[in-house]
Amino acid sequence: MQTGSLSPTEIGATASVLLGFSPPSTLTAASSSKLNEVLKPNPFDRPRAMLMLEVTGAEDSQLIDDLKKSPFSNALRIKVEGDERVDIQLPDENEVSLVSLNGESSDPECSEKELSDFASWLGGSYTEDASGPLNGELILPMADGAFLRLHMSERADREFATSLVTLVNNIRRAKEIHQVFAESERSPAELITGRFDGIKALQDRYGKEGIAQSGLEVFVNSISKAFDSLQAAYQGKIVGVIAKSGRAGPELENMFHVTVASRPSARWLEETKASPNSTEIAEVLFVRTTLAWITGIILLIATILGILFLLNMPLTRDTLLYSNVKLD
Repeated sequence: MQTGSLSPTEIGATASVLLGFSPPSTLTAASSSKLNEVLKPNPFDRPRAMLMLEVTGAEDSQLIDDLKKSPFSNALRIKVEGDERVDIQLPDENEVSLVSLNGESSDPECSEKELSDFASWLGGSYTEDASGPLNGELILPMADGAFLRLHMSERADREFATSLVTLVNNIRRAKEIHQVFAESERSPAELITGRFDGIKALQDRYGKEGIAQSGLEVFVNSISKAFDSLQAAYQGKIVGVIAKSGRAGPELENMFHVTVASRPSARWLEETKASPNSTEIAEVLFVRTTLAWITGIILLIATILGILFLLNMPLTRDTLLYSNVKLD
């Protein structure tokens, strides 16, 4: 489903609302009306969980064509205005759980098993090479019955495969974290963010067609299957966002930038210390002295009146009882 365009500020505000928080106060009325077109009108019906993934090297047309063959075929497609990053402002670090899908790849001793498990998960296979670790062949199926063959001895193939395996494994880790929250009393909003550069690595080596296009299809199949498992774990209460980015290079910052405000610490109220002034000091002393004298005089008068009333009190049965006198 196609819709209009949103600015990076509006996308960040949309993410905040979907997580159950208020949008930034700087949001304009025009931007608010755009958000109303995207979001459900019920403010209490928010998923409070999001997966936001940036994919570098994927063209708009390629990504949309591949999404038509995946569970994302009915996804809402929004064009991002400008090349600025998306700032997501969240109010309290204690009310949100942040999970990053970007992590270091596994060591060579574990990568062989991870590649084999990943291939089996997609219905493919991985054949090890006796010449050394990570020199085997990874075979992954595609929708038309063909297979994508990746040789781990090739740098681009290895970067694509290990990045995709790490991405899927970290999505599983995010699902495990959610299950821990589901079994505890704490239920924070959950934001899962990441960036995938594997498509760009294949394009730099083989061009935008051929292996790179097949790699994009494998990526879509993998992320679709991983997101299905997330939806099952979250019981459908999670929103997935895949952003195409034309930027490349590990030195560039991610498109999605999350800022969480820390809770302000408690502060004691202290009397403001001003420079001493003789007039002010005299005024303070006069007020305090006057209040002390007035209070003393009131207490003295009350004491004298109490004694007089006590001495002039008639001796009756009731007054004797009030005075704790034992009556025979």
